[in-house]
Amino acid sequence: MIESVEHDAIVDIWSMVVLCYEFLYSVPPIEAKEHSDTYRRIIKVDMKFPSNPIVSSSLKDLISKMLVKDSSQRLPLHKLLEHPWIIQNADPSGIS
Repeated sequence: MIESVEHDAIVDIWSMVVLCYEFLYSVPPIEAKEHSDTYRRIIKVDMKFPSNPIVSSSLKDLISKMLVKDSSQRLPLHKLLEHPWIIQNADPSGIS
């Protein structure tokens, strides 16, 4: 628990986007050499997008909206499914 604050179910959105970011870039979105620096970066949501691989601005927007610190402002699941990047890249048949 960071900042001694309990988390609600929307923390799953945060966890999911951290994994997606790691799949894309092979590194966590918020990490530092020292744990204290990592916690500071989490609290500030100090995240940067590496230059490689090249990722669309729409995907960066989605990731950024999923990594909002205030969970009440974070993109909820039903809105995530309505994001332009998801709509553009989803297979409507559910088959890849």
